[in-house]
Amino acid sequence: MSRPVLTLTSNAAEAVKTIAEASPQLPNESGLRIQAEPAGEGQVSFDLTMVESPDVDDQVIEEAGARIFVEPEAALILEDK
Repeated sequence: MSRPVLTLTSNAAEAVKTIAEASPQLPNESGLRIQAEPAGEGQVSFDLTMVESPDVDDQVIEEAGARIFVEPEAALILEDK
């Protein structure tokens, strides 16, 4: 198994859990999805969205009860950092 493209501090995990709890319409399996978006002139920005479940190819990171889903393009960019 490859190492995750990011790790969460305890404060970050708490923040993700707080955001998830503020979205009661989402199931317990929901998480924060990180997706890369073109930002022009070779730049990339990241879109963060609470979603019900990961996409098939997303990397799933679970830390201290928080769930992060990293889409493949974002994972490639983050791996390089």
